[in-house]
Amino acid sequence: MTSSSQPGEHFEPRQTSTSEDYTPNSANSIKLPPNRQALVDDIIALYSCEPTIRRVERYTPDCVYDDQFVYANDRYKMAGQWFALPKLFKESRNERYEIIKNEPGLIQFKNEQSWTFKLIPKTATINALVSLSIDPDTADSDFVQVKYHKDQANDKDYSHEGLGFSFKKWQADQVMKHMGTLH
Repeated sequence: MTSSSQPGEHFEPRQTSTSEDYTPNSANSIKLPPNRQALVDDIIALYSCEPTIRRVERYTPDCVYDDQFVYANDRYKMAGQWFALPKLFKESRNERYEIIKNEPGLIQFKNEQSWTFKLIPKTATINALVSLSIDPDTADSDFVQVKYHKDQANDKDYSHEGLGFSFKKWQADQVMKHMGTLH
């Protein structure tokens, strides 16, 4: 088991799913205990353009957020991503989700999110597999925290090398610099 003192990079989950279909079926969702359900509720609220400092504190200071566009390797950079969403999207609505894994160190769920762009009157609905690696020190607490958050829209796991990865890291660094200029 990974020690809580290790940085978030050491908690990267390898994406595994029961199928290549990431469409959630809420009726099949695993029931979570209240402390873990509260964590998932906060994560869904972040996806829904409802960032708060308390929700961002669900992540450890050395957390990693990893999706198809961004690799943010601390809470400050990761917070920038969540707080930028309402500036880029008119609305983001959670359509449904399905918890498919609840282990001591991992919560995994299929997520369906509809994103309505601010500048273009178009809504895109995306199904993804979300994996939350849990901080071992908070796994059984009332305020569970995330060490590594991976959001993946297909069955191909992310590479952490090459130009694409460098761009994802660069993008995470740039968002915080431009937060004041986004309208």
